[in-house]
Amino acid sequence: MEQLAPTPAIVVEQNVTNGRISGRITLLMRYWLLSLSDRINATAHVLASAKASTQAASISTTSFPILSVSPGLYRLSMSARISRAATTSSSLIVTFGWTSGGVSCTTASPAMTGNTTATVSSLTVLARVDEATAITYATTRATAGGTTMQYSLDVSCEQVA
Repeated sequence: MEQLAPTPAIVVEQNVTNGRISGRITLLMRYWLLSLSDRINATAHVLASAKASTQAASISTTSFPILSVSPGLYRLSMSARISRAATTSSSLIVTFGWTSGGVSCTTASPAMTGNTTATVSSLTVLARVDEATAITYATTRATAGGTTMQYSLDVSCEQVA
């Protein structure tokens, strides 16, 4: 089993000079900190996310609020649930968009047509994204009947590589 942190004996040198511990970081601790830094830098991290609850309309194409999009591989994820069923029927589609190799690309979730509050959907997409281009999400909602459908939505954008 991998240790989360080194034992205190390897953190600080125990050399005693003039009756005091030197307090310098050991070479082993330096290597551990460097490897920790490498592991943290290699992990995916969320760049932006958005949440909508009791959403009663479609969401037009919206860019994730990322200040500077670096070229690379991104993981786009969504989770949606019908929070109020329509009287007759309803449908919800979530779409992601990005630019790859100068070409505008999109992918969409299957239509959520269960029309109950237990209807859920999730989608995760890996996308190779060009530098300084927008990464977007949108929803398309349709509903029929006196009571309209409402939904909750969580979307996130992570840079993977």
